[in-house]
Amino acid sequence: QVQLVESGGGLVQAGDSLRLSCVASGLTFSSYAMGWFRQAPGKEREFVAAVSRSGSSIYYADSVKGRFAISRDNAKNTVYLQMNSLKPEDTAVYYCAADFAGYSGTYYSKVQSAYEYWGQGTQVTVSS
Repeated sequence: QVQLVESGGGLVQAGDSLRLSCVASGLTFSSYAMGWFRQAPGKEREFVAAVSRSGSSIYYADSVKGRFAISRDNAKNTVYLQMNSLKPEDTAVYYCAADFAGYSGTYYSKVQSAYEYWGQGTQVTVSS
C-alpha cells in the first residue's frame, strides 16, 4: 500500500519560512518523480514544484520561483519543499505526489493527471 505523508505545515507570518516534508512508503521512491501542488480555498489545485527521480531536474511555478526550493533524499524516501519569504497568497493545503519515471533520471511533470499517488495534504496559513 502506497502512502505519502506530508508534514511541516502551520500558521506563520508573511516573510517567514517553512519546510514541508513528504515521506513515501510502499513504493520504490527512487523510481518516481515527485511534485508539490497546492489548493487555496475556493480555487483549483495548482502545480508548485517538481523534481526528477535523480534530483537533477527541477521545475517551479512562476509564482514561487526564487522563494521555494524542492529537494529529495532518496535514502530517506523523502521530498522536501523549503518555502521562504512566504506571502498570504501562499496560504493553501499543500500536497505531495508521486509520478512513476521509469528509467529517466530527468523526467518530471507539472501535470496533475501524470501523478499516480497523492498525500492527504498539510495546511499552510500565512498571515499578513
